[in-house]
Amino acid sequence: MEWFSDSDYWLSRLVFQRALAGVYLVAFLTAALQFRALIGERGMLPVPAYVRGIPLRRAPSIFQLHYSDRFFACCAWAGCLLSAALVAGAADRIPLWAAMAWWALLWVLYLSIVNVGQTWYAFGWESLLLETGFLAVFLGNDRTAPPVLVLWLLRWVLFRVEFGAGLIKIRGDECWRNLTCLDFHHETQPMPGPLSWFFHHLPKPCHRVEVAANHVTQLLVPILLFTPQPVASAAAGLIALTQLWLVLSGNFAWLNWITITLALAAVDGSMLADPPALPAPPLWYEIVVIAVTALVLVLSYRPARNLLSRRQSMNRSYDPLHLVNAYGAFGTVGRVRHEVVIEGTEETVLHQDTVWREYGFKGKPGDVHRMPRQFAPYHLRLDWLMWFAALSPAYARAWFGPFMERLLDGDRDTLRLLAHNPFPDAPPAYVRARLYRYRYTTWRELRETGAWWHRTYLREYLRPTRLF
Repeated sequence: MEWFSDSDYWLSRLVFQRALAGVYLVAFLTAALQFRALIGERGMLPVPAYVRGIPLRRAPSIFQLHYSDRFFACCAWAGCLLSAALVAGAADRIPLWAAMAWWALLWVLYLSIVNVGQTWYAFGWESLLLETGFLAVFLGNDRTAPPVLVLWLLRWVLFRVEFGAGLIKIRGDECWRNLTCLDFHHETQPMPGPLSWFFHHLPKPCHRVEVAANHVTQLLVPILLFTPQPVASAAAGLIALTQLWLVLSGNFAWLNWITITLALAAVDGSMLADPPALPAPPLWYEIVVIAVTALVLVLSYRPARNLLSRRQSMNRSYDPLHLVNAYGAFGTVGRVRHEVVIEGTEETVLHQDTVWREYGFKGKPGDVHRMPRQFAPYHLRLDWLMWFAALSPAYARAWFGPFMERLLDGDRDTLRLLAHNPFPDAPPAYVRARLYRYRYTTWRELRETGAWWHRTYLREYLRPTRLF
């Protein structure tokens, strides 16, 4: 079938696969370094307890069949090694079927992690990585030209990511419609980056331009992905540039990077390099790709209907394999920033003059003199959940108590998630949590005090507590 493949996208496939493997590498590394404290056998939300209460069909995972911290670590580090090899181009040096099996193994390993990760893995970019990774299984390698059907399915994913995010904004917070959301968002976003303070202090007309440009890029440009070249390539380029702007302005794990990766797959690589002569695809491969395309089209019904719904859902999976999902981001933007500050004391008898010392987090704001840092595409899961905890204690009900217990116990794995442990020799006798209002300092305040934030105490979040 001559229509089945297109060698012009050989370079696009190569770059896409290398970039996707890089995202996989970061995702597996994040899991390997953080899982013990979050979902390990002694974690805040242990996998063994979770899988006892949920059937395999609702959360397919190899960890439903067997779990131990050692086994999980082996799977996560194996994912790192397999991803790194794909970044180096290993899949192009083996037969087509073996390359497909390699990508499929990565997908199964990460699906297994996500489906037992509970609230720590309840982010849209987890489903986005799984959906993109599933399609990558069928994209082929240097043994055949890129299949056109899979390339179109990747554009369909990118369209839903961008268009869904645009619609959720227009239908959501009125500040998106009156172009004022970025008066607040750079300050109130989950995890500001090193340039977020400066973005916040841009003149307000610049913020209006930012919002307007966002609407154009998310509501109009994605439609052009389905037009002939070179228009589709130009549309993909605009989306990638917008995502790079977001990379500079905040820490959103690998959401921006995987969106850029998807955009790369829509670029006509023949404009940059002449494609090599590639073999025609084998019949079995054509049959598999056509069958997968039909499956994805059927499963796309509910996500497509969701886009048209006035009650649009954001970041929703419609099946336990995360094959075709709904996406969106920041339908509502906070106007003020609250932060939960955790403190401990060595004193066993509390009184008015008790000395409390503050724990420091790696990414979320704490010390007002500490400039926000860049961590994305690496994902600091605890820091992100602390942002949700500040929005409402209901978001943290399942894990916040266990987190406090592990601080009181001096748990080594939990303390590794933090940037500063004020009790290096022995755990504290008491811990407490307090809620503060944070705002960026002005240019003048920054010059005079060296502080990036100003904070005001609001109320107790958790009263002083100890182990019994």
